[in-house]
Amino acid sequence: MKIGIVGLPNVGKSTMFNAITNAGAECANYPFCTIEPNVGVVPVPDERLDVLTNMYHPEKTTHAIIEFVDIAGLVKGASKGEGLGNKFLSHIREVDSIAHVVRCFEDPNVVHVDGSIEPIRDIETINLELILADMETINKKIENVKKKLKADRKCQVELDVLEKISQTLQTGKSARTIELTDEEKEFIKDTYLLTMKPILYIANVSEAQLENPEKDSNIQKVIEYAKQENAQVIPLCVKIEEELASLDGDDKQEMLEALGLQESGLNKVIKASYDLLGLMSFLTAGEPEVRAWTIKKGTKAPVAAGKIHSDIERGFIRAEIVSFDDLVREGSMTAAKEKGLVRSEGKEYIMQDGDIVLFRFNV
Repeated sequence: MKIGIVGLPNVGKSTMFNAITNAGAECANYPFCTIEPNVGVVPVPDERLDVLTNMYHPEKTTHAIIEFVDIAGLVKGASKGEGLGNKFLSHIREVDSIAHVVRCFEDPNVVHVDGSIEPIRDIETINLELILADMETINKKIENVKKKLKADRKCQVELDVLEKISQTLQTGKSARTIELTDEEKEFIKDTYLLTMKPILYIANVSEAQLENPEKDSNIQKVIEYAKQENAQVIPLCVKIEEELASLDGDDKQEMLEALGLQESGLNKVIKASYDLLGLMSFLTAGEPEVRAWTIKKGTKAPVAAGKIHSDIERGFIRAEIVSFDDLVREGSMTAAKEKGLVRSEGKEYIMQDGDIVLFRFNV
């Protein structure tokens, strides 16, 4: 699963990407420094794995992972090929969701492509280009469906959905703001609309702004804008995150405490991105390995078992499950079983985040 990091040039995208992945993507104070997207695979922070590692002392601990893609900065006219528009749009089509970095800080030493700090203008610059690209896609689809309609009146339902989306896009709103049924979503599945992708807004702020984000007008503007898309906003200071990323262990913890933070902003971004994709983790624990396995929310037990090995899914008998909290409280799987806290679940069981599982199978 890929998260595309987007934003105008010089808003802190590549610096944030570097801090997330320690991949060393080039950063420079001029537009289009990032041309080909940088890709980084990062572990999803999960404190539960740390607890289980202390309990089992495994040979290795494996986190779930998520992939971030640092996409070139976009400017007005991208939908018509301006700047690196065509590359930007092709790269964003390939990701599953969007992390939109918005500059909220003032700094005369860092050039803003439009000459001033106005976060809503910047958000709308990018969203408008995506909307224009989607309008072109939808209009082509509408023309094709209208031709089919002459021979098959059943296409009217599909046409109604497409026209509803077209009307929304024409008002300057993203397709993700429309409530669609599962059936309606099927009609547009092959259009790969850019503004249908789930989105997370990241407000890049100064250290001073981070101290009282609820009182900062720029941050609040972004939060109000995001509400119309039911999107989350995470304020973070990319400069601080870059410094935190260079520290380990006690040094990192000391800096977090000095800043009055429970965890880094980047950890929040990674966790929120994982959730944005509709993902969650089930856990396996033992002396060989403690591991988080990534599945979609709503996944049934046999399909989850298939994440470990196809043979386990094929020969699935049952899943023996204990909740993380119950296992930790009792101190061992044996003690949890004695208390009747280990459940036996069948093929229809829907996995829950943090389930600790042992799959029984026969092939």
